[in-house]
Amino acid sequence: MMDPIPTAPPPRSATDLFSDPADSHPLWFKSNLFLSPNFDSESYISELRTFVPFETLRSELQAHLSSLNHELIDLINRDYADFVNLSTKLVDVDAAVVRMRAPLLELREKIDGFRGALEGSLVALQNGLKQRSEAASAREVLELLLDTFHVVSKVEKLIKELPSLPADGSDVDVNLEERKSMSSATTFQPVENGTNVRETQSMLLERIASEMNRLKFYIAHAQNLPFIENMEKRIKSASLLLDASLGHCFVHGLEHQNANVIYNCLRAYAAIDNTRNAEEIFSNTVVAPLMQKIIPHGPSEALAGASGDELESDYEQIKQCVEKDCKFLLDISSAENSGLHVFDFLANSILKEVLSAIQKGKPGAFSPGRPTQFLRNYKSSLDFLAYLEGYCPSRSAVAKFRAEAIYVEFMKQWNVGVYFSLRFQEIAGALDSALTAASLAPVQNSNSNQGNSQALTLKQSATLLDSMKSCWRQDVFLLPCSDKFLRLSLQLLSRYSNWLSSGLAARSSGHASFNPGNEWAISAAPDDFIYIIHDINCLATEVSGDYLTHVLQLLSSCSSEVLDLVKQSILEGGKSLSSMLPVVINTIVDALVEKAVEDLRQLKGITATYRMTNKPLPVRHSPYVSGVLRPLKTLLEGERAMTYLTPEAKNELLLDAATQITSRYHELAAELISVARKTESSLLKIRQGAQRRAGASSDVSDHNVSDTDKICMQLFLDIQEYGRSLAALGVQAADIPPYRSLWQCVAPSDRQSLIKF
Repeated sequence: MMDPIPTAPPPRSATDLFSDPADSHPLWFKSNLFLSPNFDSESYISELRTFVPFETLRSELQAHLSSLNHELIDLINRDYADFVNLSTKLVDVDAAVVRMRAPLLELREKIDGFRGALEGSLVALQNGLKQRSEAASAREVLELLLDTFHVVSKVEKLIKELPSLPADGSDVDVNLEERKSMSSATTFQPVENGTNVRETQSMLLERIASEMNRLKFYIAHAQNLPFIENMEKRIKSASLLLDASLGHCFVHGLEHQNANVIYNCLRAYAAIDNTRNAEEIFSNTVVAPLMQKIIPHGPSEALAGASGDELESDYEQIKQCVEKDCKFLLDISSAENSGLHVFDFLANSILKEVLSAIQKGKPGAFSPGRPTQFLRNYKSSLDFLAYLEGYCPSRSAVAKFRAEAIYVEFMKQWNVGVYFSLRFQEIAGALDSALTAASLAPVQNSNSNQGNSQALTLKQSATLLDSMKSCWRQDVFLLPCSDKFLRLSLQLLSRYSNWLSSGLAARSSGHASFNPGNEWAISAAPDDFIYIIHDINCLATEVSGDYLTHVLQLLSSCSSEVLDLVKQSILEGGKSLSSMLPVVINTIVDALVEKAVEDLRQLKGITATYRMTNKPLPVRHSPYVSGVLRPLKTLLEGERAMTYLTPEAKNELLLDAATQITSRYHELAAELISVARKTESSLLKIRQGAQRRAGASSDVSDHNVSDTDKICMQLFLDIQEYGRSLAALGVQAADIPPYRSLWQCVAPSDRQSLIKF
């Protein structure tokens, strides 16, 4: 076979010489990544697809495949002789395979045999380890049982030493005769011996307690074992003896205030985790007799305890007893690094007995049916709790004291919800009674307060302010109910505002019968509403001033966010009250307008005067004009307006009333002139028709002044006088748009542009 003629590489064009080769790839196509052992086609494609289209990637891969094929052909052509000789050199391959298989099979058999031996050794080793573990466990149980037996025996041995010591709580003293015969120098020696014996006994009890603690640990780890079950009777007997002896020793220490004995006994109680017994012994031995003296609660003392349910003096006596008879134990149990913080004598002994004594001796102290006494007792109780918290050495101790069940139970006795309900009925009922009156009721000393512009004038307003202040009085306010009292204050403000708005709405509509409780607004005179304007201003000033300051001072312990919300809500209530002022002023204005319209209705008499008679042109104003503004003048110059209306309110009232009265004046005058002109036009047509029928010349005109001109002239004289009356009150008539319209309606053509009178 002839060797193929190697083909020369294709010549490169001129473009290839001065630019990238024809088979070059873009920078993102890295062919060396295909040779990586960790190459993953899917991840490679997913990385490139974010910025390379699939068509471009396919074309580049096909181009790379084509270049690889060309390269493979070049390699074969270059080493063609070796490639052809490769098949001739592969001879007798099967025989070589057979020769290699025999040693491989032999090696496999050796490996399988070694593996089997190894697995057998492993199983034997695992069995040995298992037996060893079981033996170790059994040994641990045995050692635990032996330790338990030794501890029980040790406890019993130590307990047997206790009978030789006092076990009934009495001191170890010599006989009275011997004590009398001793010298004064040795008189106190027996007492000291008794005290030392008690201390020795307390130390022995502490040791027994530590051993009992070990015993409990062993029993907890060796439950359900027959050996332990057989020893339960011995363990229980030892525990009972320990409790009895420890109790006697602790009582002795409390009675003699022996700090060493108490300390050892408390450590013993803590060791056996029996703090409850120590707290009960202290409660029964020390606290309960003191409570019985301060608050008798037995059957024989029932009459003595019925004198009153005040607790303040009782708490003072209890504080003195705590300071005198309980402080020594509290100091011992709260000593730093004493390990006695597990006891809580404050809650489970002192507070428990105090609660029990009050419940039995003075149960009425917790009753909110008498709110004043309830509040005093509640505040005294909080003060007493704060006094007890003063014995807590740290904040965590205070938190623990407040979390105790007896503390929670003590606080549950004070039903502040019922207390607030009673106060709510009392405060809100007083305001509701005042607001349901059929008429406005001036305060009794209103005459004496005529010169005091800051005093409230109406009983309804004074009751509102008193009710709102009652919510925050010292003898009413309760800090846990502060949110409820704040809501009640705002409700009182809202109730007063609704009373005003509903009454004014009923007066405006004239249907008070459909809204009971609004009769006051129907029967009130216009100057009565001056009281309301004055009271609204005073209440708004008080609410946003001294009242708000007092409330924020009482709630100063709250966070700044809470105080901001309280301030905002009270100020909003004051603003809602001030928003009623325009409505009240409009009510006064409506009443004045109504009275003025009664005089303005006399305008109709002008038409009759000049239609029915042949009066000449008028030369003076009508008599009714002087009465149009008389109610407004009387109101503004009255004593109430001069005393209680501010200049701003007075000017606003004057301007509103003058504007609305003038507007009604313009409406009536325009209607009168319109009717007069229509009537004159109709009469003129009738007159002309009669003249034509009589054969008279139709162009003959009457040069006399018409009745309409006389009416307009009379109205013009009237509004001039009306303008002078406005000026007398301090209002420039030309500045009122309705007056300008009225002037243009009745003024002669040569006087239209200039308002002058």
